[in-house]
Amino acid sequence: MKKRLVLLATLLAFALSLSARSSGFKELDKWTEIWKEKCSSMFGYPVNEDSPLEGFYRWFVSSGMSKLNLNNVGDPITDEPFPLSTHYFEREVIEFFAPLYGYTKSNVWGIVTHSGTDGNNHGIYFGAKYLYNKTGKMPVVYVSDEAHYSNLRLCDLQNLDVRIIKSDAMGRMLPDELEKALDVSRPVLMVYAMGSTFKGAVDDQVALNAVLDKHPGLVVYRHVDAALFGGYLPFTEHNDLVNCVKMRYESIAISGHKFFGIDSPSGLFLCSREVYDNQNNFNVTYLNSNMRMINCSRDAIQPLKFWWLIQTVGYDNWKKQAQQMMECASYLKQQLDKIGWPAWQNEYSNTVFFKRPSAEIIERYTLALGNDERFGGELAHIVVMQHLTKKKIDIIISELQKCK
Repeated sequence: MKKRLVLLATLLAFALSLSARSSGFKELDKWTEIWKEKCSSMFGYPVNEDSPLEGFYRWFVSSGMSKLNLNNVGDPITDEPFPLSTHYFEREVIEFFAPLYGYTKSNVWGIVTHSGTDGNNHGIYFGAKYLYNKTGKMPVVYVSDEAHYSNLRLCDLQNLDVRIIKSDAMGRMLPDELEKALDVSRPVLMVYAMGSTFKGAVDDQVALNAVLDKHPGLVVYRHVDAALFGGYLPFTEHNDLVNCVKMRYESIAISGHKFFGIDSPSGLFLCSREVYDNQNNFNVTYLNSNMRMINCSRDAIQPLKFWWLIQTVGYDNWKKQAQQMMECASYLKQQLDKIGWPAWQNEYSNTVFFKRPSAEIIERYTLALGNDERFGGELAHIVVMQHLTKKKIDIIISELQKCK
């Protein structure tokens, strides 16, 4: 018995040494320790630092899959799966998420993307081609001045005409300003911000759609940039905001590395089958595929991670996480109000922006910075993600109170 216990203790010590062993590179080990310590208090950016993928990596290495080269080139929805792909799992991911955004299995097309920007690129590209194939005219893109910068860059990349629409102080596109800028002689490609970059604003799709409805002859395509908010809103009482039927949008982009906690950039792009059917054909015989998406080679591992999370985390846990985030965001705003620290929060938002604190606090909590004279000038914000608890919020509040 004693020998067995000694053997078990030896094996346990060996296992622990493996889990904490050095990489053999001093700079890498030093960076790892710094990063591990810093991540637990990174609150200024929309990243879930409680990534639930440890089990995935154990399987990935132990199964030998880490030695293989896979590629999701081709269409995962309408074609036969490419032999070296994870298309089967990618299709299951799209079919799981489709109803959360109002799509039906028979009326959805989608892919797992490289990032939220990749999803926006597809939304703008698909929208422009859809509108041109419907009308013979290239559209004008309309986007708010507080939407994510990627939308302007992507329009520049695709050589599209853009009109930047003013937003209100809280960051929401103004319907009256859209009306003023509207060119009714050309198709309309709307990009709605569902969570603006700094203030966490959600464009009022109902009010903006009402402006477009005043012009019955307009042909309109609506894309929703919902990188962060599109992750958690489907699991809240505000899920109508991301419903394509109720909000009348054609496509949506969501990030995987934000709310869902995938450990590297990834995302989802979803659109209706009518949109997909009105894209340009690029039939590639050696792939046996119609290549309507932008990218040729696509990551085959990200769909597996999404699929793994569906199986191991799932709807009910995501619902609890979304509720916790919203409660903690409200708690943060309430506590800032209590100590008299100027702070603001948009409806539906897990982002709280406030008067900029000291450089020491900014560095300690990796806060993102902004500037708006309407709110007193220099600002910072906290994006409440899964790893920011009420206990941690209390610590931040106490430090802010000391330096008032």
